Amino acid sequence: MDVGLQLIFTSYGWDDLSDADVYLQETELALMAEELGFDCIWPTEHHFRDYSFCPDNIEFLAYIAGRTERIDLGTAAVILPWNDPLRVAEKIVMLDHLSGGRARLGMGRGLSRHEFDGFASIDMAESRSRFDEASLMIVEAIETGFIAGDGPHYPQVRKEIRPRPLETFRDRLYAVANSSDSVAACAAAGAQMIMFAEAHWEKRLPSIESHREQFAAAHGRPAPGPLTADFTFCHEDPSVAKEVAEEALASYLASLLDHYELDGDHLQDIEGYRGYGKQAAWLQEKGFGKYVEGFQAANAYGTPGQMIDRFRERHDVIGPFELATCFRFGGIDFDAAKASMRLFAEEVMPEVRSWHSR
Repeated sequence: MDVGLQLIFTSYGWDDLSDADVYLQETELALMAEELGFDCIWPTEHHFRDYSFCPDNIEFLAYIAGRTERIDLGTAAVILPWNDPLRVAEKIVMLDHLSGGRARLGMGRGLSRHEFDGFASIDMAESRSRFDEASLMIVEAIETGFIAGDGPHYPQVRKEIRPRPLETFRDRLYAVANSSDSVAACAAAGAQMIMFAEAHWEKRLPSIESHREQFAAAHGRPAPGPLTADFTFCHEDPSVAKEVAEEALASYLASLLDHYELDGDHLQDIEGYRGYGKQAAWLQEKGFGKYVEGFQAANAYGTPGQMIDRFRERHDVIGPFELATCFRFGGIDFDAAKASMRLFAEEVMPEVRSWHSR
């Protein structure tokens, strides 16, 4: 099983933590990931707010590429409606050259009204059609070395990508897929699903099965398992692990709900987001406490043995999957986060990695 490190660049949950401190800490974790044997680094793309602020994850990965030798460099994700497809294709191919073939491309379409408001020329209701159009253009470009488009959002004369693609990205493509439309777009692009640990995995299985069916139909080969992104804390003492993890998970979830306004009504009226509108309605009915319970149940945390058991339970439900683990979130003390990451690497990662090879 492939095991990666997710970096979210957040200052929410800490007192008096500067943006400079955030970047120093996340960079330190990225370099630790190579030292500890993680397979890939997965920085997010977000803008404007303390929830998460990495406006260009490819630029961050280019920096990390120069300070590492082995670890893969993945985007989780580049938000396509906010980025020109030509530039995405050029930059990810260039990163692949600079890193010696270590780049992975993860794509997403965005959900926060706060962020879309900052890109004033982009209508949030167009995100679905923009993603669908841009993703296929980018995949074609990084496979063939040429980009072209005749769609309404990104008309593009045929141009060669230079530097030319180094090697195929066929097994290095990912896309965030939480809604049925996103599952279909992910399969069409030949991408693995990125799924954040937000709800019981039994509830996520239908989406995974749908992706498998659509992927196989479109590409004539089995779909790879999803990349599941966990917010986690690992400690030898189960009571410490539970207390720290659940407090941090609740803090992070509060920042997520605020950033995405999932307790509001606006998503029900935006094309392409009505599924999230239903989620918001459920949240309003059930309350924050119930949402926290589901979030905590979906993420793996605890002692090394407890975490292995949780991952095995997930495997039994959804089949083979990859991991992207986040250790710095929700106000966790940085030294504690580093100790958690080291313990996970020493005692959990060897076991789960042995289940499947990439």
